[in-house]
Amino acid sequence: MKKVFVLLFIALGAPVFAQDGSEQVLMSIDDKEITKEEFEAIYKKNNRDSVITKEDLDEYVELFVNFKLKVLEAEEMGMDTIAKFKRELKGYRDQLARPYLVDKAVTDSLVREAYERMQSDVSAAHILIKLPPSPSPADTLEAYNRILSLKSKVESDPSKFGEIAKVESEDPSAKSNSGDLGYFTSLQMVYPFETAVYNTQIGKVTGPVRTRFGYHLVKVNDKRPARGQIRVAHIMIRSEDSDPDDVKESLKQRADEVYEKLKSGEDFTALAKKFSDDRTSAAKGGELPPFGAGKMVEEFEEASFSLTEVGQISEPVKSPYGWHIIKLVEKIEMKSFEDYEKELKNKISRDSRSDITKDSFINKRKNEYNYQDYKKRLKPFYQGIDTSYFSSNWEVPAGLKESDKVLFELNGIKYSQAQFGEFLISRMRGSRSEIDTELLIDESFDNWVNSEIMSYEDSILEEKHTEFRALMQEYRDGILLFDLTDQKVWSKAVKDTVGLEAYYNSNQSQFMWDERAGYDIYTVEDDKTAVKVKKMLKKGKNQDEIRSALNEDSALKVRISSGLEQKDQEPIFDMVPWQVGVSDPVNDEGQIKVVHIKEIRQPEPKAFDDARGLITAAYQNYLEEEWISALREKHEISVNKDVLYTIE
Repeated sequence: MKKVFVLLFIALGAPVFAQDGSEQVLMSIDDKEITKEEFEAIYKKNNRDSVITKEDLDEYVELFVNFKLKVLEAEEMGMDTIAKFKRELKGYRDQLARPYLVDKAVTDSLVREAYERMQSDVSAAHILIKLPPSPSPADTLEAYNRILSLKSKVESDPSKFGEIAKVESEDPSAKSNSGDLGYFTSLQMVYPFETAVYNTQIGKVTGPVRTRFGYHLVKVNDKRPARGQIRVAHIMIRSEDSDPDDVKESLKQRADEVYEKLKSGEDFTALAKKFSDDRTSAAKGGELPPFGAGKMVEEFEEASFSLTEVGQISEPVKSPYGWHIIKLVEKIEMKSFEDYEKELKNKISRDSRSDITKDSFINKRKNEYNYQDYKKRLKPFYQGIDTSYFSSNWEVPAGLKESDKVLFELNGIKYSQAQFGEFLISRMRGSRSEIDTELLIDESFDNWVNSEIMSYEDSILEEKHTEFRALMQEYRDGILLFDLTDQKVWSKAVKDTVGLEAYYNSNQSQFMWDERAGYDIYTVEDDKTAVKVKKMLKKGKNQDEIRSALNEDSALKVRISSGLEQKDQEPIFDMVPWQVGVSDPVNDEGQIKVVHIKEIRQPEPKAFDDARGLITAAYQNYLEEEWISALREKHEISVNKDVLYTIE
C-alpha cells in the first residue's frame, strides 16, 4: 500500500498546468489530475461571502480529497455504469439543462412584460370563429373570411357587438354572456389574446386575432388599476334559478337569519361550519384560497373587493350559485418584481409564451450553426404518404427508406430523407385526426428540424458551457458519493447489529447518563392539599396511601407522575433542591406541585436500547473514519499548495 503524502510543493513554486495548458492542476490522486477550476467552483459555492484564508483552504482541501477518494472508489467498483445510476443522473441532467435550452433574454423580457401588465385589470368581450387543432389551408381561409365578415358588421355598428357575439360567436358561453369575459389580468388568457387586449384602447375593436382556438374579434370595455388579491371566507346558502319561488324565498330568509346571528356577535367560523352549503370551505370556517380579478363570478368578486377592513362582513349577496355572506380575511398587496420573478418564470414556462422563447432560441441556433434546408426534397414524401398514416399502417416508401439525400444541414451534420422517414414513423398515431397530407409533411418537417436542433444543442451543453459541465460533474459525483456512503456507512451501521453492539461494548464511556433522580411529582388542587401531601411523604406514606386519603371526593385532587431523569430533562428540577427528599410546594406555571426525589443515581453507562440512536451515529462516524483511512492508504495523493493559495 502506498502511504499518503498530502503536502507536495512543486519545485521553485512553478505553476502546474493540465496537459492542454489551459488549466492549473491543483492536485492528483494516483494518475488522475484535478484542476484548480473544479476545486475553486465547489469551494466558492459552499463558502459564499466568506473571507478566504490559507487555513480555510487547507481545511477544505482535506475534505475535498476525502470526497474525491470516495468517488474514485465508486468508479473502481463500476457504480457509474449501472442502469439505476444512469437513469438518476439523466433525470437530474434533464432538469439542469432546461435553462440552457431557452432564450434567456426573451424569457426575461416576457417576465417583465407580464409583471407590468399585472398592474392593471382589463374588461373585454370577444367573438370567436373556431379552428381545428391542425387546420388545413382551406379551413383557415374559411374561418378567416367569416371573421372578416363579422368584423364588417361590428364596424358598421359597434354598439351591436354583444348582439352579434350572442348569435355568431362559437364560444358556447356567448349565448348567455354576449361574449363578455369580464375583468382579467395577465397570464389568465392565451398570450396573443392578452396582447391584443392590452394593446387596444378602451371602446375599440381589434382583430382578427389568431390563437390556438381560432380567430377572435376583441372589444376592450374597460381598464382599471389592478385590485391585487384578497382572501375571504363565506357562508353560502345554495339557491338555483330553477328553484320554485317559495323555495327561493325560504333560502333567502335562511341567509338573512344567519346574517342576523353574525350581527348579534356570533362566531363566523362556527356558523360557516354549521350552515354553509359549500362543504369544502365550511370545514375551514368558510375560508377560500386567495383570488384576484376574473377568478370568481362577478357578483361575488365585486362584493368581496368592496369590503375595506379585515373582519368586515357583507350583507347576503346573490350569485348564480346562491346567497353568500362574505368576510374579508386578508388584503394581499402586489408583490415586488423581485419577489414575484421566480413564480412568473414558472408560469411562463407553462404558458404559450414558452413557444416564443423556444422559437427565438431555435432561430439563434440556426444562425449560429449555419442551418440550411432543402425543402424541395420533401416532394417525394408528399407523394408517398396517404391516409394509412392516420391509422398507423403507413410505411416509408422503399425509395426513401434508405435515401441519404440531405433535407437539412446543421453545423456540418447532414440529416437525410431516411432519417425524416424514421421521424414520421415515430410520430404516427392511430388516434390522430386526418389533416391535409402536404400540411402534415410540412408541419412534421418543421417539428423534426426543431427537435434535432434542440437535441444537438443538448448534446453539447457540457462542451459549450463551463458552468453546466461543472454542475453535471458535481451531480454525478454527488450521486456516486451518496450511494457508496450509504452502502459503506449509513445502511451498514443500521444493518450490522453485531458490529454495532461490539462498538457499544468497546465504547460505553461515550454513552453515559449524567446524575439522574428517581422522582415522584404530586400535582395538587390547592396549597392546603400540597401541605398534606408533604406531611404524608415525610411520614413515609406511599403513592397509594396518599391517593386513598386525599382523592376520596375527586380523582383530580392529587395527580402523580414518576420518572428517572437527568436534571436537564425535567424543568421542575430547577425549582427544587437536587437532593433526596421532599420539596416545599412550588408553583409550576399555575400548577401547585410537590416533588419527592427518592434517589440520586451516579453517572453510569446507558443501556444499549436507551442510546441506540447515539450509538448508531457514532458507529457511522467510526466506519467513515476507518474507510477514509483505508482509502488514503490505498492511493497516492499530492496537493500543490502554491496553486491552492492562488484562490482568492
